Amino acid sequence: MGRISRGWKLTKLSLRVIRKDKEILLLPVLSGLTMAVVLASFVAGIFLTGGFGAGSGLTGLVFMAAFYFVAYFIAIFFNAAIIGCATIRLGGGDPKVGDGLRIAADNALRILAWALVAATVGLVIRAVQERVGLIGKIVMGALGVAWSLVTYFVVPVLIYERLGVWESVKRSASVFKGTWGETLVGNLGLGIIFVLLGLAGVVPIALGFLAGGLTGLFVGIGVAVVYWLVLAVVQAAAEGVLVAALYRYATTGQVAEGLEGVRFANPWTR
Repeated sequence: MGRISRGWKLTKLSLRVIRKDKEILLLPVLSGLTMAVVLASFVAGIFLTGGFGAGSGLTGLVFMAAFYFVAYFIAIFFNAAIIGCATIRLGGGDPKVGDGLRIAADNALRILAWALVAATVGLVIRAVQERVGLIGKIVMGALGVAWSLVTYFVVPVLIYERLGVWESVKRSASVFKGTWGETLVGNLGLGIIFVLLGLAGVVPIALGFLAGGLTGLFVGIGVAVVYWLVLAVVQAAAEGVLVAALYRYATTGQVAEGLEGVRFANPWTR
């Protein structure tokens, strides 16, 4: 079985896990709600401290850096919870939301350290992009993509191999090197699926306008927004499950127990 077919199989497996364990969808929702509360708190803090006033550049910068770090931590924490739940299911277990949150909480310090590194790298790349020309933006964009690929497996490495941050980055790069084809195909497959599903959101807008004019248009837009929000939740969960499935395959040569009775050859021997 080639890399393309394996990647596509893992993509379908990720969606199958979501269909079987719909409670996993609660984790992206909790992540979004937590992020919204934190954002509101930071905005309120900036207003209360006069962060938007004259001469407040340093205060605004501090608030931005702090929010960046907290946002990264929240996203990584709940992503770790999704990966934890998915790994339990792929191993033949029956995960609950609490299981994923417990796994993430048990690794909170490692997640915290990784969030600090990831946020710093993200801020540096963004700051440089804002100060360079077109060629520089392209170069920094390419570096950003490379960093994302190299660190794709950092979270499962952190929580299951319990390595330090830089050791996890190196280990993640090694895992990606062994499964780059499956990883790219899997993510491309998920991307195409959700883009096509997202296009379906245009249908209620068009039907609303045709059926009820301007009023129907607004109703259709409301339906489409709800649909897109639900789709975003499903996509976030599926992407986390895909990371878990790819990591399981890369490190054990197995796909899943109970969901997929297939065992592939060890990718490290190819």
